[in-house]
Amino acid sequence: MPGVVIVGAQWGDEGKGKITDWLAQRMNLIVRYQGGDNAGHTVVVDDKEYKFHNIPSGILYSDKKCIIGNGAVLNLWMLHKEVESLRERGHQCKNLFISTRTHLILPFHPIIDKWKDQTPNGKVIGTTGRGIGPTYMDKYGRVGIRMGDLYCSESDLKDLLYKSYEEKVKLYSNFVDLSSINVDSIFKELLRFKEYFADHVIDSVYEINDALKNGQKVLFEGAQGTLLDLDHGTYPFVTSSHPTAGGACMGSGVGPKFINGIIGIAKAYTTRVGEGPFPTELFDDIGERIRQKGHEFGTTTGRPRRTGWLDAVVLHYSSIVNSLDGFALTKLDVLDDLDTLKIAYAYKLRSGKVVDRMPSCMSDLYNVELLYEEMPGWKTDTTNVRKFEDLPENAIKYIKKIEELSKTPVLFVSIGAKRSQTLIADDSVLKKLGI
Repeated sequence: MPGVVIVGAQWGDEGKGKITDWLAQRMNLIVRYQGGDNAGHTVVVDDKEYKFHNIPSGILYSDKKCIIGNGAVLNLWMLHKEVESLRERGHQCKNLFISTRTHLILPFHPIIDKWKDQTPNGKVIGTTGRGIGPTYMDKYGRVGIRMGDLYCSESDLKDLLYKSYEEKVKLYSNFVDLSSINVDSIFKELLRFKEYFADHVIDSVYEINDALKNGQKVLFEGAQGTLLDLDHGTYPFVTSSHPTAGGACMGSGVGPKFINGIIGIAKAYTTRVGEGPFPTELFDDIGERIRQKGHEFGTTTGRPRRTGWLDAVVLHYSSIVNSLDGFALTKLDVLDDLDTLKIAYAYKLRSGKVVDRMPSCMSDLYNVELLYEEMPGWKTDTTNVRKFEDLPENAIKYIKKIEELSKTPVLFVSIGAKRSQTLIADDSVLKKLGI
């Protein structure tokens, strides 16, 4: 009954979609447990690129059940477009299911989100403006509308919708123009989606737990990354949910005893989108070379990602917070042509104290001096390598140094976007995890 969780080990955009797709071939169910269409997971199959926002990354395997869990928030307008796009490409999405407990993003949420995209002291957070935060606010304020509400009485749904809208007008009308919102039109659209998704809505709590109890393998897919977790990330520059491994239980309705393994996805360097501290950020030609070669532009927004050297302090922290069994290291090939590589292994604070732990105070994190381990590059194309042991010697040394500094083994290495460009570094841990 192995349940395996996939988590981002940095600030998101680590390549979770590719690793989820690769692991999905060995699983029975894939569950997206948090986040919304602010996330973008890219999968390449037979040179065809797919970009998923709401849909779990295992959807291309028609025999795998893919579930959007209760911890996610869902924009039905965007999901409809995503499903239709996949159907045009020959994927019918009959294996897609939505939890009755999933909260819905409604047209007024993005409007509010764009206005609220700042901290109380005026600093811009840099959200995608997709309405994710305000939807989670409704959820925790106990005024949200869930997928299952579409299948209760129409009068109750309409009442919920109007009350939700009227509350927004009361709270935000002095700050936000909501005049473009037509509640009757939204209601009609929801009824249309009710019909469209009727065969895809389930009580996923029972579905997932029954699968685990019957010995099926379940892969829990998170969005964003550990350093964007609401509790454990670089607050307040974080998302509104829990991408960390603990969020998988809450976001899918399973108990911790069903989680058999946790794999952190990390790039061979570091990136970040949006505002907030980023200690190893590069502002030079090397940073731009990494951005261009790594195609570091947001899947959802197209925004250029900030790039930097690998930060082992972040990776060790992620390993602790998530109880990682190991890392999947992605985009190693992006570093193929660099002469020298750096890995940050400690921070020197303004006080002069040297620490190898993540500061919880953002003012400390903004002002750290980095202590780096320098290593020679391998100056060799790795994209055609098909066995881990055939990687260049310096590439293997780089990976071993990551394991040493993060105190966590590397299980896979990705050297390209294709499924065939995934190398198994430590099969013993995968066998232990039941995959």
